[in-house]
Amino acid sequence: MIKKDNLAPIILFAYNRPIHTKHTIEALQNNTLAKDSELFIFSDAPKHDGATQDVSAVRELIGGVDGFKKVTLIEREKNWGLANSIVDGVTTIVNKYGKVIVVEDDMVTSKNFLEYMNDSLDKYENSKNVFSVSGFTYEDSDDIDSTYFVCTVSAWGWATWADKWAHFSRDKAMLNRIIEDKTLWDDFNLDGVYDWVELCRLQLEGKIDSWAIYWYATIFLNKGLTLFPAKKLSSNMGRDGSGTHCGNTDNDDEPICFDYILTDDLYEKPHIRSMVGRQVKKFIGK
Repeated sequence: MIKKDNLAPIILFAYNRPIHTKHTIEALQNNTLAKDSELFIFSDAPKHDGATQDVSAVRELIGGVDGFKKVTLIEREKNWGLANSIVDGVTTIVNKYGKVIVVEDDMVTSKNFLEYMNDSLDKYENSKNVFSVSGFTYEDSDDIDSTYFVCTVSAWGWATWADKWAHFSRDKAMLNRIIEDKTLWDDFNLDGVYDWVELCRLQLEGKIDSWAIYWYATIFLNKGLTLFPAKKLSSNMGRDGSGTHCGNTDNDDEPICFDYILTDDLYEKPHIRSMVGRQVKKFIGK
C-alpha cells in the first residue's frame, strides 16, 4: 500500500519547448497520484537570444500549473544547460526529501507512472544494489517478467534515492578507468552489444555533454541495478516529434497502463540482459 503522505517529489526540467512541456504536464496531471504529489519545475534560461521567446512561453505556461499537492517553480537566471541543471536539481531535491522522480520536458507518462515509481521506491529503498527505477523500457515485451533488473541506465522517466545518488560523480577519472580497463568493456557495453565506452570517450573529448553517462558509470562501478518495467510507463515524445498525449493508441512509443508486479529477484537474469542489449542497439540504431 502506497503511503500518500510520503510520496516522492517530482522534478520536471524544462527549457524552450512549450508544446512538449504542455503535454508532459498534462500527462502527469492525469496520474492517479498527481494531486498528492509535489512538483518542482526547473526552467532553464535562454542560451541565446533566439531562445528567449520560447523560454518565455514555457514560463508563462508553468506559471499556471495546478493539479498537484504543491507546485514550486525554479526559474534560472542564466543558462545552466541540461546536464548541469539536472545534476543540481536532482541533488538539491533528493537531499531534502530522500527520494525523487525525474522527468524532462519531452516525456509522456501513463496514468499509473507515479504509482509504479512510488511503489518501487518504497519496496527497494533498503536494497543496497538497487540504484534507480526506470519508467521506460526500450521495447515492450510479453515474454519477460513484469519488472526486472539490469545493470544499465535510462534517463526517460526515472527515480532514485538520496543514498544512491550520493555515489554520483562527474569525476573524469571514473570514465578513464572504464576506457583504460578493457576487461570492463564487454559488461559495460551490455555484452558487447552497444558501445557505451565510446560515449565515455566522447564525453571526455567534449563532443557530448551527458550527465547520464556518469550516472551509468556510477551504477556500473558500484555493481548497481536499475528496475525496468516490461511495458513503457514513460516515453520520449521528442524522439519522433509527435507530441502526443498519454493513452492507448497504436503508437509503439506510447506509454500504457498495465498491472505491474514488482519482482523479488534482485539480480540480473542473463536472458533478460541479452534481450535488453539487443533492444538498446535496435532502439538507438547503432
